[in-house]
Amino acid sequence: MKRSTLSTMALLLLLTACNENDVEASSNNSTKAAMTGTANIALLNGKVYTVNDKQPWAEAVVIKEGKIVFVGTTVEAKKRIDASIETIDLKGKMLMPGIHDSHMHPLEAGSEVVSCILNDEESINAQLATIKACKDDDTTGTDWILGWGHSLPTLLEAAKTKSPLQILDELIPDRPVAIMESTSHSIWVNSAALELAKIDKNTPNPQGGAILKDAEGEPNGILLDTAGDLVTDLAFKPTPELKQANYAGLLKGLKQVAENGITSMVEARLYWKREYLDAYYQAQREGKLTARTNISLWAYPTMNDTEQLKVLKGMYKNDKNSLIRVNQIKIYADGILHNTTAALLAPYKTVLNGVGSNVGLSYFTQQRLTKYVSELEKVGYDMHIHTIGDRGVRESLNAIESAQNINPTIQARHRLTHVEVVNASDIPRFNQLGVIADFQVTGDFALPHNHADVEPLIGDRAYGMLPVRSIYNTGATVTLSSDWDVSTLNPFVGMQHALQLDKQSLPNLDAVIDAYTINAAYLMRQEQQTGSIEVGKYGDLIVLDQNVFNVPVSNISKTKVLLTLLGGKTVYRSANFK
Repeated sequence: MKRSTLSTMALLLLLTACNENDVEASSNNSTKAAMTGTANIALLNGKVYTVNDKQPWAEAVVIKEGKIVFVGTTVEAKKRIDASIETIDLKGKMLMPGIHDSHMHPLEAGSEVVSCILNDEESINAQLATIKACKDDDTTGTDWILGWGHSLPTLLEAAKTKSPLQILDELIPDRPVAIMESTSHSIWVNSAALELAKIDKNTPNPQGGAILKDAEGEPNGILLDTAGDLVTDLAFKPTPELKQANYAGLLKGLKQVAENGITSMVEARLYWKREYLDAYYQAQREGKLTARTNISLWAYPTMNDTEQLKVLKGMYKNDKNSLIRVNQIKIYADGILHNTTAALLAPYKTVLNGVGSNVGLSYFTQQRLTKYVSELEKVGYDMHIHTIGDRGVRESLNAIESAQNINPTIQARHRLTHVEVVNASDIPRFNQLGVIADFQVTGDFALPHNHADVEPLIGDRAYGMLPVRSIYNTGATVTLSSDWDVSTLNPFVGMQHALQLDKQSLPNLDAVIDAYTINAAYLMRQEQQTGSIEVGKYGDLIVLDQNVFNVPVSNISKTKVLLTLLGGKTVYRSANFK
């Protein structure tokens, strides 16, 4: 889940040397991480896009003590300025609400624990030297060699001449190795890793996973979906060194979050057994958390339900005055299309040997999903359900509908994320059930001309993928997010793509920006506090280098953020913004 190549030790030394300046100004920006005190600032002479239908555009905004107190003309704004208020002349630049990214992985994206970085566009043979060079890496705080970034189809191609297990054993025979493919839905391991995880030819496939095997029935080194958890749960077992590295990774991720104009985010899969939550609370305590953060706690598919539900209920926190709210649960309904584990209503045309089902796999059955939704929504949690296949979507909608029948008075804001393949009969149900559809379109795979890549697996269903406009037209709430670092963090790439989906494009840029701001604020249960530029809301704002309404769609992705404000305080300022 990361692309960086700096070592953890180097980053930790840098943190020690810089103390609280590690996410502050570099030679290129003035990122200020302290989130204490108040902020008074006036932004004048701008093109202010408010995301407020009652006042769509304005010239100026005044913020006092972190809250917006005026939106209107520059002339009127100046009447409200006194010596306590900093003034910025926007000189006609566009100002808009801060981006809300409702699905991302900033800690994992910034982490250096996974240090053996591969390239999913290269053949396995071309990367053998890179893997071998990872053999002596001792900077990760663990005995494991942990990697990321290869392509599963490429690995399967290499497996035609030599098993994945044999490839790794020849390169690194004496240390356990676990390399996550670029989408995170399979793990490539060596014999030492299998031995530590006690995986052999007699180990059954876990719910929602598959241990791929060779012709003799022995594990071949590829673990799909939950089978990979049997290894990663060992490899990422928390240690003091790993916890330091996790914190360093979060700070690095937050720096990129601020630079991309993101003022609110959802940590989309927090592995609480790895104690990742401690890193977020440390950032908050030290004044280095630069975005309002909703935490989606991971529901472990292989954990006992009674024990897990008790733990999750006890972790709920939803103080609206805190930058951190632990108020969502991340559940995987299914896997992913390219490894044939996404749950489908009709069979795949072909499946990977060892998956054991021609309609994909379920991490959680519909009955079990219903149990988790109905139990946890009573505490206050909203569900964040990964659904790729049409059966995964349907079973998740069914579970939410059943929970509504069990708890008819609860006003939950559950969402399905990814939503790649949807049966036509289920499209109206998003609006009918009040379920949010959360799409990720920043990756090139989202563009229609690339959908043919999965046609060999799912046939004509490939050409109806990502029904963004179809669900939007029902009146359902639609949000757009990045899934960083599976895809780019840049929200303007997503905005551009959302207008390039052919028949599934959103109708206009207003709708696209809504999906990245006020709609996502609604998903995060903070639409009364942020998500638009209105008097009384937080001064969570960004300044852009171009007015996205005045450029061709093909140029929206080139937009750069010049200034990011959280509650009126600067958390990022470009050297290009004078």
